[in-house]
Amino acid sequence: MSWKIPLFKIYWDDDDVNHVEQGIQSGMNWAVGPQVKEFEELIKEEIGTKYAVTFNSGTSALHSLFLAHDIGKGDEVIVPSFTFIATANSPLFVGAKPVFADIENETLGLDPESVKEMITNKTKAIMPIHYGGCPCKIKELKEIAEDHDLILIEDAAEAMGAKIGGANIGTFGDSAILSFCQNKIITTGEGGAVVTDSEEIFEKLNLIRSHGRIEHSNYFTSLEPFDYIELGFNFRMSNLTASLGISQINKLNKIIDMRRKNSLYLNDKLEDIDGINPITPPDDYYHVYQLYTAIADNRNELMSHLADNGIMTKIYFDPVHLTHFYKNVLKYECKLPVTEEMSKKVITLPMYPTISKDNMDFIINKIKEFYG
Repeated sequence: MSWKIPLFKIYWDDDDVNHVEQGIQSGMNWAVGPQVKEFEELIKEEIGTKYAVTFNSGTSALHSLFLAHDIGKGDEVIVPSFTFIATANSPLFVGAKPVFADIENETLGLDPESVKEMITNKTKAIMPIHYGGCPCKIKELKEIAEDHDLILIEDAAEAMGAKIGGANIGTFGDSAILSFCQNKIITTGEGGAVVTDSEEIFEKLNLIRSHGRIEHSNYFTSLEPFDYIELGFNFRMSNLTASLGISQINKLNKIIDMRRKNSLYLNDKLEDIDGINPITPPDDYYHVYQLYTAIADNRNELMSHLADNGIMTKIYFDPVHLTHFYKNVLKYECKLPVTEEMSKKVITLPMYPTISKDNMDFIINKIKEFYG
């Protein structure tokens, strides 16, 4: 369907085209090359960690990170059900069990009190998400993880550039993942990364993403022999993809500023409409609005009304524990009242850096029209 106002548009410019074009014109190093390392350096500098390792997707980054942290059979990992399914599936990739905790309704992130109730002697890690670019209660979750000697992994797929009190999301946990899928803050089409301060995790990730191979030079251009010391995967980010990432990350702050300006405009307008409320995090939380989500009465009817007027909306997220796979195949039975309540009310509205004021006013007017 062709939407008058789509849910998102990718922000790109001639610099993106030029970076990729230069990579193509090099005639080599399309798979492995220096731009991967450069992109990783820029990521770790931006987040403020000692190490960054890129991957071909955020899901590959999650899979690899669980392996690197030695999470496996018999272990439990506490995750939200209010998330993209990769968050919940990643423990299953390594034979561990995802255990669902409820969310709180301020940031729509994991509720620390619910997490406490889910901890058992099998719990090895807690993995919250920062929903839609809004930091979760990560400080409280960090305290819980430390008190119980648990690994804390941040699923920051949607939250590059978000902060709490000046501290970057991605620096609170033992490790964190980022996603560069097409609708994220910056994008390489598909792609992901892990950030961490652990040299051990960093070294393991480099093996896991490239067939378990020790690499001191470019595999495709070096004469030296390479050894394989463990089982690994082909999860590498390509050099061409990293070239785009370099150009995109150099615009990160500009992109976030544009998203925040537009989102704060929508916040101001929505606050005057009975029936719909924007998500407003605590004052010291720096929300980057990868998603612009509000809580709406009669949500499904509102979505239909907006669709009739050419405005795309989407539900982020339907609960994972109610999907066919988890409910009917894995036989999950969960009591997650806030998750189920919020998933019936959330509506993600169009948000992208270049959305015009006229388009935002059109969206607001159609919402006003719906609520009378």
